[in-house]
Amino acid sequence: MTTLHYIYDPLCGWCYGAKPLVQAARSVLPVTLHGGGMMTGTNRQQVSPQLRNYVMPHDRRIAEYSGQPFGEDYFEGLLRDHSAVFDSTPPTAAVLAAEQLGGHGLELLGRLQTAHYVEGRRISDDAVLLELAHSVGLPAEAFLAAFRAADVQGHIKGQPHLAGPGRRPGLPNPGPGAGRPVHADRHRPLAGQARGRRPMAEANPAGAGRCAISDLRFGWLFVLIGS
Repeated sequence: MTTLHYIYDPLCGWCYGAKPLVQAARSVLPVTLHGGGMMTGTNRQQVSPQLRNYVMPHDRRIAEYSGQPFGEDYFEGLLRDHSAVFDSTPPTAAVLAAEQLGGHGLELLGRLQTAHYVEGRRISDDAVLLELAHSVGLPAEAFLAAFRAADVQGHIKGQPHLAGPGRRPGLPNPGPGAGRPVHADRHRPLAGQARGRRPMAEANPAGAGRCAISDLRFGWLFVLIGS
């Protein structure tokens, strides 16, 4: 059976743009989630005017390309809250926990993306994550135990094999002044890919039975692996 392996980050705007595509894909084939670690460790970012000025043009373009909504509570609230920190580790741990509890990872990821980009919520805060997990029906005690036990770095380190020998899945650069993303090369389209809005596929780049799907906007986000 063919499986869609989705390499995401909860704080990646292009991943949010792909949300309807991923949800539609899940209606026809299994989807396995893989956290990309875009804003973990040294790539954590405190909200600042510099960060806001960096991400807003990209967010406007994502909205134009994808039709996904971005709220004023995000643009004029969260992106002006200089006490907020963008850290992918806690929300990735939440998605891992939700996936463990009956396969609800994608559902919670979608809720986190809406909370961040529409409602301007601080999805790197544990209290917010617990509230959002409860909102999608996850039992509080079981979720909290799985959340605390989640090995995010171990999970991230297991992702490079998806793209095949010598390649690594990538996500966009997380922001100004950030270090090299954990297990993610700089955002770039596939070699020879023309500019445009249609997803492109590179024929069998990762070995027999695999097809890595890329897009100029999304970078390495999807790997189809068939039997």
